[in-house]
Order: sequence, then C-alpha cells, then structure tokens
Amino acid sequence: MTYVIAQPCVDVKDKACIEECPVDCIYEGSRSLYIHPDECVDCGACEPVCPVEAIFYEDDTPEEWKDYYKANVEFFDDLGSPGGASKLGLIERDHAFIAALPPQNG
Repeated sequence: MTYVIAQPCVDVKDKACIEECPVDCIYEGSRSLYIHPDECVDCGACEPVCPVEAIFYEDDTPEEWKDYYKANVEFFDDLGSPGGASKLGLIERDHAFIAALPPQNG
C-alpha cells in the first residue's frame, strides 16, 4: 500500500508535502506531484499538511479519483526507483491521464 496524490493537486503543486516527507519520495511532474509507490514508507506525514487535501491512503482514495493511483504508479515506469526526488528536481512531463486533463483548480 502507498499514498496517492489526486486531482486537487493538479495545477496547484503546493509542495508542503515534499517538505514534510522524511524519505524524499514525492516527485514533481509538470502539472502534479507524484508519490513513488516503492519509496513511500506509509508514514502519512504528507497527508495532513496538504492544503488542498489531495493526498489519500490508497484504500481511502475517493471513488472519483481512483484512476490517480494508476497515474502515480505508472509515472515511474520510465524512471524506475531513483532513490529520492531531490536528485531529479522537476520532471518535465506528467502521466498521460493527468497531461490530458483541462486546466484545473484555477
């Protein structure tokens, strides 16, 4: 199990969760943040600091945002497990599902 970043983060990317994450597993895409499912230690530190309430434990993700689990996992298909987001900085792409969304939260 892992945490998932869902729709409220798209086009917002507040990054308070990045500061709180003790294992540096929250990566920044062009329009959204993504939690690496293999690097996340399920500590939950990110969830309460998210100002837009976009972070959910996998099993608690609202039904309308269930597709964001797949987007979070598949975002790392090409990256593998880099072992920390700070090494990479901004990754100039998003999962196709998120890239195809109209502008959000604006």
